[in-house]
Amino acid sequence: MSGDIDTVLLNFSPGSLTLLNAILAIVMFSIALDLRPADFHALLRAPKPLVAGLLSQFVVLPVVTFLFILAVGPRPSIALGLILVAACPGGNISNFITHRAGGNTALSVSITAIATVAAIVMTPFNIGLWGSLYAPTRKILQETAIDPVTVAVTVFLMLVLPLCLGILLNARNPDIAARIRRPMQMLSMVIFIAFIVIALAANWGFFLAYIGAVAALVIAHNALALGGGFATATLARVSPYDRRAITIETGIQNSGLGLILIFAFFHGLGGMAVVAAFWGIWHAVSGLGLAWLMARTEAAR
Repeated sequence: MSGDIDTVLLNFSPGSLTLLNAILAIVMFSIALDLRPADFHALLRAPKPLVAGLLSQFVVLPVVTFLFILAVGPRPSIALGLILVAACPGGNISNFITHRAGGNTALSVSITAIATVAAIVMTPFNIGLWGSLYAPTRKILQETAIDPVTVAVTVFLMLVLPLCLGILLNARNPDIAARIRRPMQMLSMVIFIAFIVIALAANWGFFLAYIGAVAALVIAHNALALGGGFATATLARVSPYDRRAITIETGIQNSGLGLILIFAFFHGLGGMAVVAAFWGIWHAVSGLGLAWLMARTEAAR
């Protein structure tokens, strides 16, 4: 049945897409309430871990993904789904998982924040570059009208603007930010998870039919992402404390943004949507499992 996955479209209304945009904006705003300009100043004085994290996110992961696709040769829509997920910035649960792992949470939050801003340019660039280098996915891109400016505006409104507003509120009114931080983070994650469950329920038959075609690929891809982050941090000779943050930041992707781009520009193309949806589930499982293992020993700083 996997042969049909390149043509099947998921059920997802324009209203649902708008709601998902709003939910992710709230999630990003709640994360930004933990950020202060001083966090960035400290990293600018010693930028190597930050640079290593961004290189791992926007260079190493897309390259590893492309090599993986060449080696495995998945269905075109699945391959493009993997490329798109790899082109997204770090996911919003990476900071929580890094904290659980005993890694550098300030570094994790900063990589998430800067990668989110950089995603305005880097996400459409990486989708276009790596998608066009693989003939089967190049055909899908040629048949799809992707305007990089529209992608950039989507990323800005959904991720960058709420990020900046959260940082501004924390800088100007730290007492208010402190009072609403925890409730906002809890509420936003509950709403986000509930929305994904409802969206999956509307397409449950389709998801069950095709999950077998993508599950092993997503699990392997996520393992490569985590391994790529670990290898990049090791080669950069950062501390084990920073290495944990970079590893997790590379292996936790913003699959929610991926789903929005898939429904907005690829009309909910089957293979892409199932890849992004299963990534959203699996990276939380693998990330929390890895955090449990890491937390058993204290990382040297």
